[in-house]
Amino acid sequence: MRNAIARNISSLTCLLLLNACASVTIDEYQAADATLQGQETVVVLGRRHSPDYETEPDLISCVSKMISGGNIQVIGEQEFVDQLYPWFEPRMAPMRVNRLSLYKAKPQVDEKIQSMNIRYMVWVDGNTRTTSKSGSIGCAVGVGGGGCFGFGSWHEKSDYEASIWDYKNHKLMGKISADAEGTSYMPAVVVPVPLLARVQSNACKGLGKQLRQIFSGRE
Repeated sequence: MRNAIARNISSLTCLLLLNACASVTIDEYQAADATLQGQETVVVLGRRHSPDYETEPDLISCVSKMISGGNIQVIGEQEFVDQLYPWFEPRMAPMRVNRLSLYKAKPQVDEKIQSMNIRYMVWVDGNTRTTSKSGSIGCAVGVGGGGCFGFGSWHEKSDYEASIWDYKNHKLMGKISADAEGTSYMPAVVVPVPLLARVQSNACKGLGKQLRQIFSGRE
């Protein structure tokens, strides 16, 4: 088992011809190896602990797909939550890893988790938001036809943190944070053409790649 390891990885993805760029910074803290044995599985869950806040379901689905494959089997978030209803609904979901001992003590909950061979729970907290907008686009229709003219842009920022919980031993195995940001553009000369930075997608790829390396084991 390795001691705590911290890593920082930065990358810049650009559509050079279109000038839409997204930068991604990944920070990793790993307290111990997160190895999978036999039929053990992983589930990726999003934090949704208040009525006006949630980690986007499409981001969770994206990360799950990035991890899955080879010797890593991922249980779908909705399947897991439905099977464990209501224990992993937002109002009842555990906020700290030591709370897992309470689930172990409930046979009706522990048996269902064991039946899915869950070894690790990956809790993802965060969201993607638009931080600024500028420009405008106007569209009109006339006798000779119609079209849109103008230019708009918007800046997006993603902040996500994934915490890896070991259900078997009730331990925090590590954390990975992904910070991504970029500016998208919408030039319009007759037809609007979006040039997207795909900030959330890049954050997903960064998280998924690092998580997959952890569960696959490093050379």
